[in-house]
Amino acid sequence: MQQPPTVVAERRPGGPRDRRGRGVRGVMWLPGPLSPRAAELLPTRRDDFDDLVLSLVDRLSARLGHDLDDVEFGTEDVPALSDDWTEPVPLGSHVPGTSGSPARVVLFRRPIEARAKTRPERVLLVHAQLVDQVSALLGCDPDDLGGLDD
Repeated sequence: MQQPPTVVAERRPGGPRDRRGRGVRGVMWLPGPLSPRAAELLPTRRDDFDDLVLSLVDRLSARLGHDLDDVEFGTEDVPALSDDWTEPVPLGSHVPGTSGSPARVVLFRRPIEARAKTRPERVLLVHAQLVDQVSALLGCDPDDLGGLDD
């Protein structure tokens, strides 16, 4: 008696949850009743930008010492501009401190990301904006604050 030929099915690339090559889907990645924190697993663009600003502020603070103790740093998505604004969108702003409130430096994420397409460009642009805003706040020359390599 002759046995029927064995048919070997080829396995398509990817797993059963990677249909059509769109990436892994399922409980680990999509939020749902079994994984309510799935959206928190990957950092957002805002988180990346905040971490970048924080690391550059730490480097600048280490270089300047106690000059930045009374300065608050923050980030916002976009600046609040009036309807009749005609100048280019600012990348950052600073507000001098008063007796009741500390000085503030704010960087705007979306305009910076629109001008800097790659991460190295974004690092340089954020650093340049921090140096410009801090030098204007302290009333010194931006070249005195130094570059990234210092």
